Amino acid sequence: MPEYIATLVAAPGGKAIVEALAARAAAVLPSGRLNRWLDPGMAVDVAFDDPIYTERADLWIAMRAHADRLREVLTGESIDVFVQPAAGRRKKLFLADMDSTMIGQECIDELADFVGKKAHVAEITERAMRGEIAFEPALIERVALLKSLQEGIVSKVIAERITLTAGGVTLVKTMRANGAYTALVSGGFTLFTSRIAEKIGFHENRANRLIVENGCFAGAVVEPILGREAKLATLIELRTAQSLAQEETIAAGDGANDLAMLEEAGLGIAFHAKPAVAAAAHARIDHGDLTAILFAQGYSREDFVET
Repeated sequence: MPEYIATLVAAPGGKAIVEALAARAAAVLPSGRLNRWLDPGMAVDVAFDDPIYTERADLWIAMRAHADRLREVLTGESIDVFVQPAAGRRKKLFLADMDSTMIGQECIDELADFVGKKAHVAEITERAMRGEIAFEPALIERVALLKSLQEGIVSKVIAERITLTAGGVTLVKTMRANGAYTALVSGGFTLFTSRIAEKIGFHENRANRLIVENGCFAGAVVEPILGREAKLATLIELRTAQSLAQEETIAAGDGANDLAMLEEAGLGIAFHAKPAVAAAAHARIDHGDLTAILFAQGYSREDFVET
């Protein structure tokens, strides 16, 4: 019978995972047993047995069911849960969304603040990320409001308003040090992704291009727009270019335009995501920072390449 792994990861600064808690989690899994500590008190692997799933959809239905069962046992604890096959946990291709994933903000909302439209634009952004409205027309509507804003404001936004999500640099550096290819794929803008990708250490970045005329935004974006389907296509393209199997890939994001990419990845992780995305992704991070993605792949704290 195949072996599977449930990884428990405590939130940084929260209560430590004690052995009794890990044992309690193991008890609700088929032949559950403590496997190894990835970081004492912070992250632990619990192994268990389950049938072979010949269909990928059936596998992830079962894995999510086990994860839900563990969350019930861990109610009240700030602990994230990842459940997956034991084989092939370390991935060779990582794709990540930028806004509200690798950084803590939505860049277009911050730009809109300089034209007095932040609240209005943020509301549209939130609805688009929840999947309540289509991403492409929502982006066109928001970009139109930026017309005549000076391009140079981007540097001010990055310097004064954008914060890198905790653990992101360590995540990318560690994966790169272990031979993985990394790409920042955003429905935002290249004016931001090019600089954020460099700060974090991604191999490449892809995003939408704002049209600039005489140093100011023209209120339009170059089409076709990079949205849900383009993110999916990028994953498939890079996977093919790297000659990788589907199971060798991992992706992270928070919004509805990330969902196709998350579903296609070998492991798709919803990061502090909108409810519909968290429910549909293979796994989710509700409490921790981005280093949880390393623990999910079986990296120990000793393996981390720190900044």
